[in-house]
Amino acid sequence: MPKIVDHDQRRSEIVEAYLAVVARDGLAAATSRAIAAELAIGTGALWHYFDGFDDVAAGAYQRIVERTNGRIAAVTAGLRGLDAFYPMIREILPLTKETLDEAHVVVGFWGRLAANAKIEETQEDLGDYWGGLIAGYFAEAIEDGVLDPAMPIPDVLDVLLTICLGQQVNAVMASPMVDPSRQLGMVDHCLRPWRL
Repeated sequence: MPKIVDHDQRRSEIVEAYLAVVARDGLAAATSRAIAAELAIGTGALWHYFDGFDDVAAGAYQRIVERTNGRIAAVTAGLRGLDAFYPMIREILPLTKETLDEAHVVVGFWGRLAANAKIEETQEDLGDYWGGLIAGYFAEAIEDGVLDPAMPIPDVLDVLLTICLGQQVNAVMASPMVDPSRQLGMVDHCLRPWRL
């Protein structure tokens, strides 16, 4: 009798193996062979669950999005305004070993996305989701008298989200700009003109 394998469970295990290899050995080491070795299966078995390596990278990217959004929900629970904004932004920026590892996966995925527009169709727009959360926190901060009501929220949001995305690239390039205090300083700089 053939062994029954939970397809979704196996896909999840492959994505987790990919993330484990990246965290331990770096993105360049996350090859089909390394992922298969991590799971103690043959390389060909990977392709029973994914159409190709782009799909594995997309699955890893989606897992990082889910983890990041989960962390954001946890650290902002019960908070409002800037008290929620700053913990949220710390989960997005590559400030820790975990978020630095995630930046490598994210930037690697963006490279694949640039070469394969088909995988773009499956990705949610984080700018819309995170931007909506941040806009809500800024509205609360204005209501609480912490930020100036004249603050152009959409413009400030665009700059902040660009900083967050750019810092992912800086992290991969090992730029001095990825220093946590510099990253948080850029965020503070964007808000400084609007703080009361």
